[in-house]
Formats: sequence, structure tokens, C-alpha cells
Amino acid sequence: MTMSTLDGRTALVTGARGGIGRAAAVALAEAGADLVLWGHQDNLDEAAAEVAAHGAKAKTVVADLGDESSVRRAAERVLAENQIDILVNNAGIIRRGPALDLSDSDWSAVLQVNLNSVFLLSRLFGGPMCERRSGKVINIASMLSFQGGINVTSYTVSKHAVAGLTRALANEWAPLGVNVNAVAPGYVATANTAVLRADPVREAEIRSRIPAGRWAQPHEIAGAVVFLASPAADYVHGHVLAVDGGWLSR
Repeated sequence: MTMSTLDGRTALVTGARGGIGRAAAVALAEAGADLVLWGHQDNLDEAAAEVAAHGAKAKTVVADLGDESSVRRAAERVLAENQIDILVNNAGIIRRGPALDLSDSDWSAVLQVNLNSVFLLSRLFGGPMCERRSGKVINIASMLSFQGGINVTSYTVSKHAVAGLTRALANEWAPLGVNVNAVAPGYVATANTAVLRADPVREAEIRSRIPAGRWAQPHEIAGAVVFLASPAADYVHGHVLAVDGGWLSR
């Protein structure tokens, strides 16, 4: 196996129907991996067709990450049919608004999808990896893994926790041959950032702080995912890789 090929590997990507998840799935397919695409039904078949166009096998899983029992059942079905070599915990939701106005239900929903499901899926799919002493877990963190943000309390807390979970699992699983790392995207043009990009004042404030001078496109984050999934990153453990156009350097 060369340093970049993923031939013979199977990757599972959550939130794969669009944005960073879909771009990561396509990039993993281009590197030779087969894919299991986890997400909501809308656009998921389109994502699978795009993956298949690169010669990869593509299966889809529709399961609500906000429902733990549904996640467990879906994971059991996947594991019964596939060996998952690469897990990309990409799916995430956001609820915007001042902390004083944030409802308990919105707080719980964000933590369930962005953090609890990441831990659950990491254990469900990481367990067999640890038994085989081989595998890659890649979590999608955020610039808000390092900063506080504005009016996104639950999201910020969840992404700080994802960075901590990445390091904690790496400490436990590195001796077992499993790499656990994270990618922290900067500001990317996705559905989650549509509100920010539609606000001319806030958009200009954000863009003015990015040394690259622009928002990223989803495919520009995917390369970091492929790197961490590949043999080239076999000695990388517990790292949160910022792909941010220089944001953290400003």
C-alpha cells in the first residue's frame, strides 16, 4: 500500500448528503475507498451516485443521530455486512441565538448530534478496530473548538468537547493501532453557514479576518480527511488539524 491509497478500505461518513461530508466521501472514493454514507434521505442517493461515479462501492444508511436506539440498530446492520476501516464523524447541527434565549431542547439536540453520537459511533465502530488493531477515526471539529463564537453556545461547547474526545480516545486507542484525529475547518460555504453568509456585515467581518481572503469550499477540507485516513498519517494521533485559510494565525 502506498502512502496515499485507500484501496481495499471501507469508510463510513456521517452527514454525507452534502457539504463537507459529501466532499469527504467523494475524496475518499477517489483515493480508493468504498463508502457507507450515513445521513437523511434527501440527497443521500445523489451523494451515493457521485461516489459510485469514481468507481467505489456506495451503500447508504438512513438513521437519526438524535435517536440513540436508531443509531445502535443502524450500526449493527452496517457491522453485520461491512468491516469499517475508517470512521468520519462529520454530521453536525447548529442552533443560533443568545445563550439566555437558548431552549433546553435546542441545547440537548445539538449536544446529542454533535457530541453524544460521535462518542457512541466511535465506540461502536472503534471497538472492532481496536480488536483488529487497525483503523482510523476522524472527527470534524471547528474553529469553535478553539474559540467562543457569538450566539452559538451549544455548538461551541459541542465542538470543544469533540476536540477533547479526540485526544482522550487517541490516548487510549493509539497503543491498539487505531488513529483518532480531527479536522477543524475554518469558515466553509455550507448550509450551516448560510445565515452568516447572508448577513453582509457579519460576512465581511469574518472574511476580513481570513488571511486567504475568502470562505473555503467543502472540497478544500476533504484533503485533510483523506490524509488522516491514509497510511501517510499512521503516526499521527490525537491531533486537531486546522484547515482554516490562516484564521487561527490572524
